[in-house]
This record gives sequence, structure tokens and C-alpha cells, in this order.
Amino acid sequence: MKNISVILLLLISYLVSGQQNYLLNGVVHDTTGGVVPYANIYAEGINIGTSADSAGLFRLVLENNKYYTLVISAVGFTNKKLNISTFSGKGKTISLVLKSSSKELKEVEVYGSRKNPPGFIQIDIKDFHVLPNTSGNIESVLKTMPGVSSSNELSSQYSVRGGNFDENLVYVNDIEIYRPFLVRSGKQEGLSFVNPDMVSSIQFSAGGFAASYGDKMASVLDIRYRKPTEFSGSFSFGLLGGSAHIEDRLANNKLTYITGFRYKSNQYLLNTFDTKGDYKPSFTDLQTYVNYKISKKWNIGFLGNIAMNSYKFVPENRRTSFGTVKDAVQLFLVYNGREVDRFNTINGAVSANYRPNDKIEIKNIFSAFNTSEQETFDIEGFYSLNALDREIGSENLGDSIMNIGIGHFIDHARNNLDAAVLSISQKGQYKSGKSILEWGLKIRREIINDQIREWKLVDSAGFSLPYSDENVELAESRTINNKLSSARYTSYLQHNGFYFIGTTAIQVIGGLRFNYSDLNSQFLISPRVIIRLEPAWLKNWRFHLSTGIYYQPPFYKELRTSDGSVNRDIEAQKSVHYVAGSEYNFTAWERPFRFTTEVYYKKLDQLIPYFIDNVRIDYVGQNMANGSVTGIDLKINGEFVDNAESWASLSIMQAREDIENDSYFNESGETIYPGSYPRPTDQLLNFSLFFQDYFPGYPTYRVHLIMHYGTGLPTKPATTERFDQYFRMPSYRRVDIGFSKIFSAMDNPGLMNGVFRHLETIRIGAEIFNLLDINNTVSYIWIRTVNNLDNVSNRFAVPNYLTSRRLNFRVSVRF
Repeated sequence: MKNISVILLLLISYLVSGQQNYLLNGVVHDTTGGVVPYANIYAEGINIGTSADSAGLFRLVLENNKYYTLVISAVGFTNKKLNISTFSGKGKTISLVLKSSSKELKEVEVYGSRKNPPGFIQIDIKDFHVLPNTSGNIESVLKTMPGVSSSNELSSQYSVRGGNFDENLVYVNDIEIYRPFLVRSGKQEGLSFVNPDMVSSIQFSAGGFAASYGDKMASVLDIRYRKPTEFSGSFSFGLLGGSAHIEDRLANNKLTYITGFRYKSNQYLLNTFDTKGDYKPSFTDLQTYVNYKISKKWNIGFLGNIAMNSYKFVPENRRTSFGTVKDAVQLFLVYNGREVDRFNTINGAVSANYRPNDKIEIKNIFSAFNTSEQETFDIEGFYSLNALDREIGSENLGDSIMNIGIGHFIDHARNNLDAAVLSISQKGQYKSGKSILEWGLKIRREIINDQIREWKLVDSAGFSLPYSDENVELAESRTINNKLSSARYTSYLQHNGFYFIGTTAIQVIGGLRFNYSDLNSQFLISPRVIIRLEPAWLKNWRFHLSTGIYYQPPFYKELRTSDGSVNRDIEAQKSVHYVAGSEYNFTAWERPFRFTTEVYYKKLDQLIPYFIDNVRIDYVGQNMANGSVTGIDLKINGEFVDNAESWASLSIMQAREDIENDSYFNESGETIYPGSYPRPTDQLLNFSLFFQDYFPGYPTYRVHLIMHYGTGLPTKPATTERFDQYFRMPSYRRVDIGFSKIFSAMDNPGLMNGVFRHLETIRIGAEIFNLLDINNTVSYIWIRTVNNLDNVSNRFAVPNYLTSRRLNFRVSVRF
């Protein structure tokens, strides 16, 4: 409450002091009524100006009792001048209209306009660098968006609208990105592919996206790396690692390059786990993006990435208390052995862009992905499960008063996976008036070599589980050699048209996507349609509707069954999307805001059921279920504090599925059909908040707050294969806060002298992760005791908690 009071006082003090200025709010349109994003608005002859956002909205602070000549400019439009008088002292809201310039359009039109397609949201990359962030990955910002949920701060993986981690598409400069296969938990995860220092723009769709995007059922993350305009760079370091990048233009501006290096070690965070030991994680990443302009018509590019991720762990002991106040239990474990995991990936892509004239653009891409993964561990554990004294006033409060069970286990694995994905593709577009015809072709070859050697021995009180009076049985055992080589062929044809019905501007995107795989000889056709409406009589509103069929052909993980074998007859999963959304731009406290809403329904067929343990997804390897997802996403964003954008997202959702013809017999011998049950990603409510503030009059001193709340996800006991037997984990609750001070050459000319004279900004920050020190549960370890006289064994779900409170320091420098 004290923190909230401070924030409110700072906000009120700023609002009072802000009344001394003249506040000019507005929106920039073109002659058709559409918005002009990122237009520049500045006062002629003096150093005062601002830029419009992606919706064309802007806010400019001017002094009272003066005359100004404003210049409004945007790429592809003729500059406009406007005289403004500020003698009224109250401020006002205006609407500006820019006329297109055909000469300028010929100069600046590029393939793949970054104006938001319908249903996509633009994510501002500048907010990433101030976000309290444990993973160091760009997905930390994405997790605060509506429809996106994640209950694991150590992982970059996320689920969208009831889909799992494998149902999300990620593109960097039109190149599809792949993840390692064998990662079991967030503590093993390295850095995600995307390097934040190299990003120029991020667009995200939570569903209902166009046919030009690939074959996944949930979402699209479309990222563009930057083409530098001048020499610059940055470096940063903290207790969790560091990064550095450099960029420049050479050879008479024909050659551009941007290269980034990152290092991460989450050892500092892992030491907060209940399991104590010697954690040695090491994650490194090197990327480069190079472009060379051969001529006015030809441009070639190269994107390369090498990631080396290592996780080493020697466990010592674990002590975890769980249960209720009246029924408190503690697990104590002593370990022998160690774990060594390696996940090394290489990505490379070469592109050739051909633009013979202003109407035609063709991009040819050859890309290759290779991953080499080893998972090796021999862990022996001796456990004791004890009831705790919870009698208030007892001298033994919190101590063990009775032993419930003792046991021993051995986990062994020698798993190796090598995978390669090679692809060659072409995508192009033809512009004619207000219509754009787009097409794409792609051939992809997948080569998998997977060796599984893992087993688990469990005994309780000297009895091996499962118990046999003749043999020593293993609780789990898999020995598999899988080799797989397959090809898939995809293409799409899409038309993007702009029309008017009366004073309403309409954009219609319709397309067909085709997919064929020689693995199961399945041919798929996916029609998709998107409509955006911008009625002139509701100038602050924008609406969109979308529907389509989204097939997800099986990749290797979906093909692998619970025993490790491969089912080559499995078919693509299917999702039919129905999405309706709106965007409302308004002014509050004389500052621009945006409120977005999307309601959706997804009909799911040919599903492959799965179980989630931490971040590992185990599929059953059969198309045996159907389901549905229904929900609503809400987001409000704007400058609650001047020049500091904040936002809040709320998602309400229900995701269910039903195994076809499943049944079981009850104690009376009756056949029971359980019907539908929640999907493993069914999260009824998810709320995220990102709030920024600064001290009035001292904008370089900032506070950044991020909060997540998500209701509990369903999970099942490890000893059952029935999907209808589940319980929900506790809700995920987390608050992170950061404080920063920015030093810049403009604001501190005396400081930026000598060795600092070449630096642009220095940011010094402190972060408190998990401010409220809440124990969030990510998964369970299941402890089973030997059978009693009634031949019934007890099972205990011991929670695996995530990280607790930690203080981090971070320094970032740009030059």
C-alpha cells in the first residue's frame, strides 16, 4: 500500500505541474481517412518535437503565450505546416491530414510494410531495456500482452489462447525459427533466438492471422532486425550475464551490418531453489545480420546465429515443506550423482531480394537449422517424508513428529538428438493501385536422429515400485533409436485490397494456404479471410473480423509416442478461428490512450493430447481428441505518466478437449464416459501490468513495475494415464520492480567528458525479482510409498517451486 501511495502521489504531483504547459494532442490521417503511423511533428526553428505512434496519435508539449509553426512530415507524404497559438493556455486536440507524395513513395517503399496488419499489435522494443527481466529474452515483454500466458519466469516459452508452446510461429526477417527439443525445465533453457539489441520492430498476432504466415495453430511473432544508418553500439552487464552489439554502414552505404553477443548464467537465481547443490549453467550466443546492395534492383542479406548452451548440476540435498496448516508434510532428500546437458544450435540464412520496379518485389531465401543435444544424468536420491508439528504453542512447532515413508530412487539418462531443417523458399508481391497480390513457395527437408536411453528405479522401504515378488521392476524405462527424414511443400496465394463503402474504409485480406507432407501423404488447404473497418463517423474506432482454418502438420515431437517410438501415420491437428476485435483511441488527462478488445472462438479437431511437466511436452502420439477454446482479451495502454507508456492486459478463457470414445469402469462395474476436460493450458484468468513512473521534474530517475497473475493450470498425477483425473496448481503470482537512472550527453555535458565523451547514454539500474517472495509452483515430484495392508500405496505431490526474491544490478551503455 505504501508503494501504491507513492505512485499516486507522484502521478498527482505531475498532473498539477503539467498544467503550466500547453498540451497539443492529435491524430494524423491520410486523404483516405486511414491513420499515418510514426509521423514527425516538430516546431520550426526550435528543438521541440515528437512522433506519432502506430495509430497516428501524438502529444506535443508547448509553452503558453507563444506562436509556433509546426511541421508535420512522414515518409511517402508531402510535408505540411500549421500555425498554432498557445495564448488560450488550455491546450486542444487536432486532426491533421497529409497528402501522399508519389515521388517519395518510389524512394521509400520496401517489401513488407511494417504498418500493423489487422489483428496484429506493435510491441515497442524500447520498453524491453527497462523491464525487470530474469530471462534476458524478448519474450518477457510478450508475456504481458493479452492472450499470452506463462507461469515460469525462467523460460522464454509461452502459450497463447489455450495453445501449447509448440503452437507458436516465430519469424525473424521472414525466416522461421526453431527451438531445441530435449529441454525439460526453464533452468536448462538458454537464450531465445531473438537478440533485443538487434531488433527494429516486433509485431504479434494471437490468432486469426493471414495465409502468408505458416502452419501453426496459435500465434505469430514477426520480428525484423535493424538495418543500421550510422555507427553505434551498446554493452550491458549484470549479475545474470551481459551483452554487447555493434552496427555500421560501409562501402558508400551499400553494406550494413549488425552483430551481437550475449552471455547468460542464471546460477544466481537457481541458488534460491529448494534443491541445493552446485549449479553451473552457461549460455552464449553470437548473431550477425549483414546486407549488401548490389544494385538498385538487387540486395542480398545474411543472418547467422551460433548458440552454445550448457547446464551442469551436482545436487546435494533438498528440503521442501508443503501441505496445509493442519496437515503439514516435509520432504528431505540427499543426492549423489550429477547432470550434464548441452544444447548447441546453428542457424544460417541467405536471402536475395529482387525489385525490378515499384510494383514487384521478390525475395528468395535459403535457410538451414541444426541442433545437437545431449542429456546425461545419473542421480541417486534417498528421501524421507515426515509429518510436521503444527500445534500452535508447541515446543516442537515445525519439527518432524512422525515418519510417513522412506525411499530411494535412481534416475539415469543418455539421450542424444541431432536434427537438421533445410528449406528454400520464395515470397513476392505485386502492387496495383490499392491492391496487393502476394504469393509464396517453400520446400523444407527435416532430418532427425534421436537416441533415447533412460530408466528410473524407485523403491520404498526396501520394496521396488512397482512391486513384484519375482523381479526388480523399473518404474520407467525407454530405449529407442529413431531416424526420420521427411519433406514438406507449402505455398500460399493472398490478395490484400482497400475499398470504400460510403465513408467507411475497408481492408480485405483473403488467401489460401497449401501444405503437403510426404511423411503421411496428407494434402491440406487452409482458407483465411481478414476484414478491417474504419468508419469515418467513428473516427476513433477501428474494427476487424477474421476467420480461417489453421492446420499444424506434425513435427518430430508430435510424432513421438509415450514409449519413444514414432507414429508415421499421424495427421495434422486442425483449428478453426473466429475472431472479432476493436480498437478505440481516446484522450485522458490530455494524453493519448488506446483500448483494444478481441473475442474469439476456436474449434479444434484431430488433436494430439499431451502432458506438460515444467516446459517439457509429452505427446501421446495419436489423433484422438477434439476440443474448443473461447475467450476475450482486453488491453489498455497509454501514458498514465507523461512520456512513459504503461499498459494492462486482462484475458478470460476456457480451453477444453474430449478424448474420442474414452471410458472407464467405476467400482460398481459401470461404464463411465467422462466427457470433456480442461486442456493443460486452460487458464481461466490472466492479468498482466507494466507500469512506469519517474520523479516529477527528474525524468531520468525511473521506476518500472511488472506484475503477473494467472489462475492455476490443470495437471495430473504421474501414476495415471487418464486425462479426466486432474487437479489445479496454485495461482501464479509475481511482482518485479526496477529502478534506473539515465545519464546522457545532452543532459550531462560536464559528465560526458574524457573517456565518456563518445557515450550516448549510461543507464544504471537495480531490480528486485519476486518482490513479494511468493512460492510459485511450476510442477510436482511424485513420492509414492510402499503398499499398506490394503494393498494401497500413498502418493504425495511435492511442489517444485520457482525462484524466490533476488536483487539484481544492471548497467547499460550506448555509444
